[in-house]
Amino acid sequence: MKRFAPKLHIKKGDRVRVMAGTNKGREGEVLEVFPKKQRAIVDGVNIVKKHRKPMGDNPGGIVEMPAPIHISNLMLLDPKTGEPTRIGRKEVDGKLVRYSKKSGEIIK
Repeated sequence: MKRFAPKLHIKKGDRVRVMAGTNKGREGEVLEVFPKKQRAIVDGVNIVKKHRKPMGDNPGGIVEMPAPIHISNLMLLDPKTGEPTRIGRKEVDGKLVRYSKKSGEIIK
């Protein structure tokens, strides 16, 4: 049985704010989205230390990198006001587009 990934309100490249957890209030750009796991990696948010083994050109050591954060803890920032907003979907010219519920602005 195939498991289909749900349609998410956040995409790669979106500016988001963390609404819950230890990183609450931080903002950043979405670097990667994992729809099946309902998680996203946000630049500069949820930074963890990873111990890397030396291999080839890589000297190894302790590396800081962003870890995935659950989608439910993120809210998209309105392109007009810069405030967190909910997302709606509507059909424009035969295409389904996302729009901001706060300002009504279409999100690219």
